[in-house]
Amino acid sequence: MKENRQKKQQQAIKGTIRINSRGIGYLASEKVNEEDIEIDPYFLKGAMDKDIVLVVRHPARKDSRQKGEVVKILERAKDQFTGVLEKSGNILFLNADDRRMYRDIIIPDKSADKNLIGKKVLVKITNWGDQKKNPEGKVIKVFGKKGEHEAEIQSIIFNKGFDSSFPQPVEKEAERIAQEAKQKRDLEISKRKDLRQVPTFTVDPADAKDFDDAISIRKISDKRLANSDKQLYEVGIHIADVSYYVREGGLLDKEAQKRGFSIYLVDRTIPMLPEVLSNDLCSLNPKEEKFAFSAIFKMTKEGKVLESWFGKTVISSDKRFTYEEAQMVLNEKKGTFFQELEILNTLAKNLKKERFKKGAIDFDTDEIRFELDKAGRPIRVFRKERQDTNKMIEELMLLANRKVAEFVQHRTKTKKNGFIFRIHDLPNKEKIKSLSIFLRALGYSLPFNEQNVVSSKDLNALFAKIEGRAEESLIKTAAVRAMAKAVYSVKNIGHFGLAFQYYTHFTSPIRRYPDLLVHRFLEKCLTNKTSAIDFEKHRKLAEDLSEKEIQVTEAERESIKFKQVEYMSSRIGQVFDGIISGITDWGIYVEETKARAEGMIKLRDLGDDYYQLDEKQYSIVGQKTKKKFRLSDKVKIRVKRVDLDNRQIDYELA
Repeated sequence: MKENRQKKQQQAIKGTIRINSRGIGYLASEKVNEEDIEIDPYFLKGAMDKDIVLVVRHPARKDSRQKGEVVKILERAKDQFTGVLEKSGNILFLNADDRRMYRDIIIPDKSADKNLIGKKVLVKITNWGDQKKNPEGKVIKVFGKKGEHEAEIQSIIFNKGFDSSFPQPVEKEAERIAQEAKQKRDLEISKRKDLRQVPTFTVDPADAKDFDDAISIRKISDKRLANSDKQLYEVGIHIADVSYYVREGGLLDKEAQKRGFSIYLVDRTIPMLPEVLSNDLCSLNPKEEKFAFSAIFKMTKEGKVLESWFGKTVISSDKRFTYEEAQMVLNEKKGTFFQELEILNTLAKNLKKERFKKGAIDFDTDEIRFELDKAGRPIRVFRKERQDTNKMIEELMLLANRKVAEFVQHRTKTKKNGFIFRIHDLPNKEKIKSLSIFLRALGYSLPFNEQNVVSSKDLNALFAKIEGRAEESLIKTAAVRAMAKAVYSVKNIGHFGLAFQYYTHFTSPIRRYPDLLVHRFLEKCLTNKTSAIDFEKHRKLAEDLSEKEIQVTEAERESIKFKQVEYMSSRIGQVFDGIISGITDWGIYVEETKARAEGMIKLRDLGDDYYQLDEKQYSIVGQKTKKKFRLSDKVKIRVKRVDLDNRQIDYELA
């Protein structure tokens, strides 16, 4: 029997298992264009979502998906889960928040506190069990009563493996570095390009606490334009020099690498770096001398870059703008830095125009924001509209990111240099085909060639057609889902969505660890020390950070989803405008247009007719009345029921 097990393991495929909410596992096949191997719950052998496992194939069956089973669990993805402590008979167990955790975690009597029943808690697995036995665990943290704001937000944070507090040794190192930096300040300034007298400002959201980037612009003359009526400008994009303070291999660096990113939830920011750095030492606060890593370009107002310079600088921001304040200056055509903002706005629009001419895709959407009361309950929801100033700063950051990537690639002239690119692959062919069918049902067309490849030109033409229409958000969301995900990689394949051959993330090292790695690489590149870069280490880091970015995004979305559902929970019986966002044979999904809170109208709640699904037309049709509900139809809905625990809303037609 032992020999048989060893033989099975030798034939096994190693990989990361993915498990859906029904407890079915999937492992990516080694063969291109082959379906994932499906693993029924019985054959998971206790494997959980994202565990690294060995899987063997079951004998293939004609006209049936390839099945398999887990023969060994090599590495656990996580051993801590959040959820609600519940009781069944004499057994206490954790009902996990993670719907892919397909088993309840038993809490043995000895470690259980019955007063915690109904509370949100964090449980650590002590015994993983097997295919017949549930895992066991112990409560290590109590968040509070389920449904309460703080308990739910903390659950979201810990469920994704994050922590809002820093270990004490990390905080101490940050304080020590801050003190040392003050002592060495004058010496360090002498080594840098001094830009303190160059008019500089920041433009950020009103609630921003850390300022990654500052902008400067001034008119200059150049002999190359002596016989031209074109004016030349020096545009400076100054990025907080985090790499000066966070040294490779230190406690701060290890903690930043572990976190990967700052997390922006509905009511708070969980920073990647301790506040003494993120909000003070590194942040480009107004009227303070700060160290920066700058990208300075000589360019025309049309957006043509004639010359680039990268290096360490010392700057002093003269003004801290919010996006709204900067927009007001532009709108009223007067105020501090009006001329500079006007030139930058024109320049940014030209950069964007050129980018779209080369094939960039317009995925711009407004953000949903909440106004919360003192208890954290949402009392108002609104859309955060993107104005010219938002787009202006975005274009300048894109310029810096692109030019840094181009500079590094041309300077090193080697593919295996360890530089971390931001890449975006071509869209998935099958998903594009499905998207085209979906759009056809809504009355739109999306051409694609014989290889099922869609052009950015056709996508932009579609987005222009739906702009301002009720179905705009629905279609853009579907299009984004059909795209490949942008990831970090040491292998450059370009960025499809932005239409850039070379692209990286350089502009946000306070809140993104990849940017910190790019800063370090750029510094070594400028001093010809790139041979010291560990390619394999950076390859693994790029993969890990791409995965961590997904977790961060999921946490941010979950906090929004919680507030959307909570917002509706206090509005039972109220009527809202909605748009049908999904059709199934058990009901209609409807997205409320203001809070974009999605819920379901069950078929049985539609009235006295019998409705059937028409898959080809993305609609359901009443058999007697022939009444039809189609995807993207506008409807009036009433909030019928809200399940805050499961984040579910039931609507009915009003």
